[in-house]
Amino acid sequence: MFDLHVHSVFSDGELIPSEIARRMFAAGNRGFAITDHADFSNISDILSKLAKMREYIDFYDSQFLIGVEITHVPPELIGRAVEAAWKEGADIVVVHGETIAEPVKEGTNLAALSEEVSVLAHPGIMSEREAELARENGIHIEISTRKGHCLCNGRVARLAEKFRFQLVINTDSHSPSDIINDSGAAKVLRGAGIEDWKRVLENNERLFRKLRK
Repeated sequence: MFDLHVHSVFSDGELIPSEIARRMFAAGNRGFAITDHADFSNISDILSKLAKMREYIDFYDSQFLIGVEITHVPPELIGRAVEAAWKEGADIVVVHGETIAEPVKEGTNLAALSEEVSVLAHPGIMSEREAELARENGIHIEISTRKGHCLCNGRVARLAEKFRFQLVINTDSHSPSDIINDSGAAKVLRGAGIEDWKRVLENNERLFRKLRK
């Protein structure tokens, strides 16, 4: 599995990057992206810290990307935050979608899908207009394995089937117990009504390799 949405101690995760890498490899995963929660106050700081890992990437068994998850930023400012993240050297930019588990401001999904975003995470009760934008702009939509965020996976899966946008599956991992492998991902995808779960995992790998510099 290539997990494109993982948090470290640089936001609200429990693990430093090296431990994430080791635990990912031990679970049988080949790559991951650290996408810590970010807004204008810490985008530069997070990416500066994570960038130090690039110097040693050849010593790790798992490949990795560095990035941010733009989180709870007002919709009208999401474009500026996304632009700042790319400018600061992000490999991947995720936006924290309108999950029903948190009070994310309405309009966040639409704003994110209009920008140069890699993944819209756990988009909640996604609308058909948002589904159309995801397809038109080539933005990947997340099936989440995380408690609370996963409650709308079924709707996201049905919209993907109807509107043909690309799905990825991510853990939104914050702790060691959140890490899964292909087998665990397959169960979540099938539970969401996605029989062709291998195609989704292939989407994760394709997007990872596309974004890797």
